[in-house]
Amino acid sequence: MAQDRQDRTGEITRETSETKITVKVAIDGSGTSAINTGIGFFDHMLEQLSRHSLIDMEITAKGDLHIDDHHTVEDTGIAIGLALSQALGDRRGIARYASLDLAMDETLTRAAIDVSGRPYLVWNVAFPSAKIGTFDSELCREFFQALAHNAGITLHVTNHYGANGHHIAETCFKSVARALRMATEIDPRQAGSIPSTKGTLG
Repeated sequence: MAQDRQDRTGEITRETSETKITVKVAIDGSGTSAINTGIGFFDHMLEQLSRHSLIDMEITAKGDLHIDDHHTVEDTGIAIGLALSQALGDRRGIARYASLDLAMDETLTRAAIDVSGRPYLVWNVAFPSAKIGTFDSELCREFFQALAHNAGITLHVTNHYGANGHHIAETCFKSVARALRMATEIDPRQAGSIPSTKGTLG
């Protein structure tokens, strides 16, 4: 059944022995968010994802942070991806493709997206250190892998250059957000059709 494009919303609750995640998204929002994962830096990045995609997000996560942040970050990516896929429905009328170079001080990062229904991540990002504060920088990739796979999007992220780990991570989240905003917007010239010669995205 086609998703009503006037109500492109999704809601997912995902519970395992390691985490309990609840996510609500509204694609045609204003970028407001209420986020609490118990991981301060990750909350900050998710706020950037919401604000710059203009996708409203409510996210609560309780995870086994006494072990490390990995399960909470990955499972949050899974839940956001599932909620976005639900909200997009059959992806009728969307622009589908977008790419963007995003600058922040000394850092430049590109994100390119195909909201194709075919999940794939290409991650060309290297961090200058293993930690951003107390956050494991490698978890950025884990988050976007989970997001892309469960949202059904092809996502390429390339950091052209940068020296500050915080800036590199932030440009990744912001560039993906802006590309996601453009790719999921309704294209009036599509006239409600599915943007594929196959007639389906999935």
